[in-house]
Order: sequence, then structure tokens, then C-alpha cells
Amino acid sequence: MAFFQNLSIFTLLLLILTIPHAKAATFNVRNNCGFTVWAAAVPGGGRRLNRGQTWSFNVKAGTAGARIWARTGCKFDGAGYGTCQTGDCGGLLKCTAYGEPPHTLAECALNQYNNLDFFDVSLVDGFNVPMEFSPTSQGCTRGIRCTADISGQCPNELKAPGGCNNPCTVYKTDQYCCNSGTCGPTNYSRFFKDRCRDAYSYPQDGVNSTFACSGGTNYKVVFCP
Repeated sequence: MAFFQNLSIFTLLLLILTIPHAKAATFNVRNNCGFTVWAAAVPGGGRRLNRGQTWSFNVKAGTAGARIWARTGCKFDGAGYGTCQTGDCGGLLKCTAYGEPPHTLAECALNQYNNLDFFDVSLVDGFNVPMEFSPTSQGCTRGIRCTADISGQCPNELKAPGGCNNPCTVYKTDQYCCNSGTCGPTNYSRFFKDRCRDAYSYPQDGVNSTFACSGGTNYKVVFCP
């Protein structure tokens, strides 16, 4: 009996060792804006990026809820503590928590259903800088660009220092935040959708705003593409 138990354990170990391990995804973040931004990522941390600078980091396979965004108007001390006008993440240079609105947001979930990555650009937390979020490997070519001047065209009631708020941030109602049940587009969500057709404009705008690539794909995020 012990022989068969040991054999089963040995066989199980062999199976584990022969299962291909999913590869971490590499994210390359570039600042093409004519001003400094402080790139943020959870997981990943954060880094100051002057114009033309890049930052690369890996995100492990199976990660869901990863976010990348730009912070603007930041001041940090030598220990990495400070504040940002947009996208602040608890006053830390190296973020461990999601950012404060308004900010344009790249989101992804790696190696999920059928070993697919799902990714999107979201304006549910508002807008601060134009963004591109695109795959760079695995033959996946469908990227997302949001390059409109949303801050300049922002309705007065949604305007915020350095950006444009989503109505949920301003009004905090079910109509805009979709906290309970289902909700549909509004005049405010249409404002965002008309300017960035591929981006999430309200929380349940996923049908035409979520894209997929094979697991193991690498990605780039460009601020001001």
C-alpha cells in the first residue's frame, strides 16, 4: 500500500514539473508628454518619468486587477513621500494602493479564462492625460488609444484641477456609479465615449471596451501618444 502511495506522490510531482509555467508579462511605460509625469502601477510601484523616459517592470501570471496610470503635479521628498494633483496614491512615490480620481487608467487581468489576458482603458476614474495601451508580442495587435482633449472640453460641473472627473466621483449616485443592479449610459458617459470610443465610459460599459490577448503577451503604455 505504501508503495502505491509513494508512486502516486511521485507521479503527481512529475505532472507538476511538466506543466508549463505561465510567463510573467513585461510592461513598458513611456512618457511622451511635454511635461513630467509620475507613472504609477499596482502591482509595480511608481517612478518619475521626464519627457521621453521609459520604465519597464514585470507582472506575474494570474494577476487580476492590475492598474497603470499617470500622476501629474507631484512633489516628493527624498524618502518618497509627497502629494500629486491627479492620481495620488496615498502620498507615496511607489504606489501600493490605487490612485485618486481623476486619472486615465490602464487595467488588465493576466492569464484568466482560457488563459487569456483581458485589458482596457478606463475613464471611470476620470481623465488626466491621453493614453495608449497596446500589446507588443504574441501576434496580438489590437491596442487602445484615448487621445482626445477631454480635460479641455470637460463639462464645467466635472472639471477638476489637472483633469476631468467622471460623474460618479462628483455625484456619487447609483445612476452614475452603478453600485446596485444595472445602469446604462448617460449624457456624461456619452461625453467620454464620443471622444474615446474604445474606453470604458461608465462602470458597466464593458461589451465594446474590453479586449483580449493570449496569456504571456507583453504590453506598452504610452502617456500622450
